[in-house]
Amino acid sequence: MADTSPDTRVKAAAVFGLSLAAGLALAGWLLAGALYRARAADRFVTVKGLAEREVAANLLIWPIVFTVTDNDLVALQRRVEDSTKKVEAFLGPSFAPEEMSASAPRIQDRQAQGMGRGEGGPIDRYVAEATVTVRTTKLDVARKAMDRSGDLVKQGVALIQSFEYRTKYDYTGLDAIKPEMIAAATRDARHAAEQFAQDSGSKVGAIRKAQQGYFTIDDRDAFSPEFKKVRVVTTVEYFLGD
Repeated sequence: MADTSPDTRVKAAAVFGLSLAAGLALAGWLLAGALYRARAADRFVTVKGLAEREVAANLLIWPIVFTVTDNDLVALQRRVEDSTKKVEAFLGPSFAPEEMSASAPRIQDRQAQGMGRGEGGPIDRYVAEATVTVRTTKLDVARKAMDRSGDLVKQGVALIQSFEYRTKYDYTGLDAIKPEMIAAATRDARHAAEQFAQDSGSKVGAIRKAQQGYFTIDDRDAFSPEFKKVRVVTTVEYFLGD
């Protein structure tokens, strides 16, 4: 039979009260710890890191554009082929066949466009624009050939300056420098985070989130396209601690 005396009831109530108090204290401690951890997890800083590198172009695309005219389409095509052979012969000693490619000519009927006469009298009805393109990694050789391109004019090749087909310098070695540049951008971001933390009386912790930006390759300036500026920006979030 259970003891229901007053003393027993008082003791039971005391034990229950102590247990409840201990439980509430433990719950409060756990809640406080959880809130602190949650607040600490919310303390972070977002910074950007920049890395830039100047590199020399390693690929040259050189379009050699010329025109021929005639009143007969068959004769016009023969003249295109003749000029193309002269251009390829000029390039032959310096470049392999796979470094050169000839495009199909674009033909304009000037008579159909109402341009049958010029200042000096009648003009040839048809004009063809053709291109032989050099794609090479031998930039020094190509530049020397460019300097000698006047020899083609002496052979009767009517070279023109085309705004559509321009000489282009490219850089294709991005994969080789990517890891170092990403590391440099991350170091720059860390430095910015440490400066922020120092100013705010905090300490930089682990990385919370990181995002690599796109690599861009641009001419160093408008007058030296053979030199490129490679650039990448990374966005990094760091936890902050006391």
